[in-house]
This record gives sequence, structure tokens and C-alpha cells, in this order.
Amino acid sequence: MSSDDRPLFAQATPGSSDAIEALISRYATGIYRLAYGITRSDADAEEVVHEVFAQLVDKNLGVEGHAAARTWVYAIAINASLDKTRGKGRHAKTSLDEMLPRYTADGHREGDRAFLLSDWSGVPERQLLGGESRQVLDEAISRLPDVHRTILVLKDVEELSNEGVAEIIGCTVSEVKTGLHQARMAVREHLTQRLGGY
Repeated sequence: MSSDDRPLFAQATPGSSDAIEALISRYATGIYRLAYGITRSDADAEEVVHEVFAQLVDKNLGVEGHAAARTWVYAIAINASLDKTRGKGRHAKTSLDEMLPRYTADGHREGDRAFLLSDWSGVPERQLLGGESRQVLDEAISRLPDVHRTILVLKDVEELSNEGVAEIIGCTVSEVKTGLHQARMAVREHLTQRLGGY
């Protein structure tokens, strides 16, 4: 994000097509990726993009008081995305504890021995993002609680810093690190149980 974006936001009022087009070219793709990551729906992600720009232009919201324009835009996009998922009741309320691996009192992992041996680190990205694996990965991300899904998308899709994520969602850097670790563990566990060891 350029420091020149602040004047663009100030100029983005109904009828100012140049400023609006400049903002769309800079932010629409990132907003869409973020919205899709949270809603897991192309249609909802597109609606979120429109809603975010409507708020930016129609309501002429200013960026004053925000450390970075992108942080502010992403916070609006996250709220709109979460509203979509809550409004449709799409994501079943799943406790994160239910999604993480379980261990016995002596520290051994519960479940099939193949789960112990599964190693996803060597699986090519194209293999995980294609066919049945992609569907299972999407399902795993969809099942995450809202805050964990949001942290995972901001870190692993948008590649924001821990500090940037913390600012956007209003938590500490330590909470971001913990939430990201838990989200990745939950996704890995879901892949392991559904697809077995590679």
C-alpha cells in the first residue's frame, strides 16, 4: 500500500470515478481473496467487495486515526465477510478443541497409527490444491472458528506480518501466533483424518 492512498480515499466520493477506479485496482483483489478465505464462497466474496467499496464511497468513510489504509480496508472486509457467514449460518459452530489432535494421559497420540506417520511437509502444493484434497482443505478451513479462520487467511494467504494481523483484528501479537498455530494444527488434523498419511 502506498502512502499516497490516503488522498485517494479522501477523493473517493460518488462521481469521482478516477479515485474510485484507482482504489479498486489497488484493493479489490486483496479484499476478494480475504473475503473468499473467510466465507469460502465466490458469490459472497464478490458481494463483500461491492459492500466494502460502497462503504468507502457512499458513506465517505475517512482513514484518519488508522495506522495504515490497508489495515482499515481489511478490517471493514473482515467484518462484512463474517456478517455473511453468520447471516447464512454456513459455518457450524465447531469448538477448536474438537478439531485438534487428541492425546492419551501418557502423551501418545490417540487414533490410527497411520495418523502418527502422516507427514504433509513434503506434499507438493499442487497436490493439496487439486481434486479431493482441495475439497477437504476447504472444508477444514471452513470449520475453523471465525477468529482462527481470519488469522489463517491474513497470515497464510495475504502474508501479513503478525503485527499487521494483530492490528486488523484487535488482539496481541502473541494471540496471533497462538491462533495461527492452533489453526494450522486443526487444518492438518482434518487433512490427516480425512485423507490419511501421504
